[in-house]
Amino acid sequence: MTTKPRLLLVEDTPSILRLYHEVLKKLDVDLLDAETGARACEILDETIPDVVLLDVELPDANGIDILRRIRARNLPSAVIVVTAHGSVKIAVEAMREGAYDFIMKPFPPDRLMVTVRNALERRTLQTLAAASEVAKEGKFYGLIGASLPMRAVYHVIENAASSRATVFITGESGTGKELCAQAIHQLSPRRGGPCVAVNCGAIPRELMESEMFGHVKGAFTGAVGNRDGAISRARGGTLFLDEICEMDQTLQVKLLRVIQSGEFQKVGGSDTERADVRYVCATNRDPWGEVQAGRFREDLYYRLHVVPCAMPPLRERDDDVLLLARHFLTLYAKEEGKEFADFDEGALRALRRYPWPGNIRELQNVLRNSVLFNQGRLVSEAMLSRLDPNAVPRSASTTSSIAALAAAPRPGGAAAGATVKPLWLVEKEAIEEAIARCNGNIPRAAALLEVNPSTIYRRKAEWEKERLLSAG
Repeated sequence: MTTKPRLLLVEDTPSILRLYHEVLKKLDVDLLDAETGARACEILDETIPDVVLLDVELPDANGIDILRRIRARNLPSAVIVVTAHGSVKIAVEAMREGAYDFIMKPFPPDRLMVTVRNALERRTLQTLAAASEVAKEGKFYGLIGASLPMRAVYHVIENAASSRATVFITGESGTGKELCAQAIHQLSPRRGGPCVAVNCGAIPRELMESEMFGHVKGAFTGAVGNRDGAISRARGGTLFLDEICEMDQTLQVKLLRVIQSGEFQKVGGSDTERADVRYVCATNRDPWGEVQAGRFREDLYYRLHVVPCAMPPLRERDDDVLLLARHFLTLYAKEEGKEFADFDEGALRALRRYPWPGNIRELQNVLRNSVLFNQGRLVSEAMLSRLDPNAVPRSASTTSSIAALAAAPRPGGAAAGATVKPLWLVEKEAIEEAIARCNGNIPRAAALLEVNPSTIYRRKAEWEKERLLSAG
């Protein structure tokens, strides 16, 4: 997936559109063309451009109305209004509606280049400011965390949200996969539509087809009326398929047909309907492992596993546990009418030390219990009575796995004077070898190493940072 800035060129004159391409090809950007207002609106429904070069006089629309549409949907695009019918009135109206700049035809190529470059720099500064706020507050569209693994998640969300590509979220139970899906929806051009969630593991198999596609009256015993399914209810928005690997294989075939054709029929019906949805999936299993085990269709896997997003377990998120704990403590204290405001040092150490096998959901349960059955302003370690002293993480960390590998006895014993590699180098070589064996597929490499993909992403980011520092 490209990370180049996107420019939408809304212009109905082919010669001027060619001029735009000639001038702007010097910038490392993706150019999207729209010769009508209708086409511009279609593109804006599919993606969020960084900059829009917008002609006012279009054959089927007024550019100012398109500008209003962009602002009404809170799209972060910088809009440059271009017209041959310039006047103070149009300029004032465009700026009032939120245009970044206003230029009038004819204009010199340098003027266009400077204006577009400035608009792109402004978008970059806005993105950096947003990242700075995340670092400062630790909050991102309902998600909480400022650790490096979570920043990697935010980066994936920001880049994937503006497209229609299917996002496949993986992670242990309780890591916040549904919140991740909601963040993708809120950042997408489809934010004005519904976000419908279906838990594929919680609905009985015999009811799942009706839940997905809907049914008509009389389709089966108990179908006393027509009912819309999740695909219909999510029209114009996002369909979140949670625990997708739990889906029955017969239904997997039908879902694949819908994704491929964009059409479906209700159970018992004959009318064909359009499936106007963006798919986001999630599982707490290894999806490729499910494919290899024959429980998940490989063709459906490749249709859905377009943009992988790995939610890290809480034990790999450094001090995010404290951010989350303080957030939930404030929330639960308010709900229960208690005075709790923070944790004492012993409680903070206990929160950091505990491996959280149940992730954020377990943290919520522990803190709600502590607030409910105790009084005071500071939560002490003794109040965290639901922490299991014998709890161990469900999967070993990369370091412990590689440490076991390094410590394992070699056939014939170690040669006298043999060089022992540093542990960090053993770890690095093992990760790089796994990635190479999987042809660059990090989620598969993580499955081989029995770690979360976020661990590999974090290690790679650390190595790149060290490389840049040593090069500088």
